[in-house]
Amino acid sequence: MARELENTSAQLIPNPNWQRGLGSSIRTGVQQLINTSAEAEAVVLLTCDQPFVDALVITVLVDAWQNSGKAIVASRYVNTLGIPALFDRSCFDTLAALPDDSGAKTFIQSRLADILTVEFEAGVFDIDTAADFERAKARLQTGEDSSVAEIRTSP
Repeated sequence: MARELENTSAQLIPNPNWQRGLGSSIRTGVQQLINTSAEAEAVVLLTCDQPFVDALVITVLVDAWQNSGKAIVASRYVNTLGIPALFDRSCFDTLAALPDDSGAKTFIQSRLADILTVEFEAGVFDIDTAADFERAKARLQTGEDSSVAEIRTSP
């Protein structure tokens, strides 16, 4: 991954405690952002196992946040709120204090009044097994990979 990021402004922030859980990875990244980017207004959290997250999804999250004034823009798929999600600066301290075994979902659910949702049906796909990979591959082969038609914002 480092090679892929060489000619970008992205930073690769290693988490030496990754085995402790997702919360430790979120804390590591957000703390790095707090320490090095005083001008950062928001952060987008996403994982590498959601194959249909692309630049358009991130752009929609950012645009929705800029136009809504909400602190959190979360993806909705299969009756759940989750990532990818954007959190504005007012959320940084809470994210930087997440327990080791907690992702952002509990935090999102605790702030429902502060959330704008983005309908992202393809967000349901994550790849944890060979069968998940085959399902995602089949979707790509049928041309159902276009997230454009599936992204809608709702209050």
